Amino acid sequence: MIESSLAQPPKGKLPSCSFFRPQGFEPGWIWNKHVQPISETSSCHVAHTGYILQGRMVVKMDNGSEKELVPGDAFYMPTGHNAWVVGDEPCVLIDITGFGKYAKHS
Repeated sequence: MIESSLAQPPKGKLPSCSFFRPQGFEPGWIWNKHVQPISETSSCHVAHTGYILQGRMVVKMDNGSEKELVPGDAFYMPTGHNAWVVGDEPCVLIDITGFGKYAKHS
């Protein structure tokens, strides 16, 4: 396990250790509202590779392209994106590459 001292963004629950532990995002969570004030960047500048366990999330790239992720989807989100939870169910995912840099000042 790797200890981490990540800021806990509103409506997001990040584990305190182990980047293979699921992360949960509540309905209503949106990156540019809940994380952007922490990162102080116009979009997320951290790449993420992972797997959706529960719920749905939309990822919108800076170039305007958009994709909805659903349970069972493996994903790669390059830098330069916004994301938000869709629907009334929390989105639970495992992020194996971006976790250590998430929700930190750039």
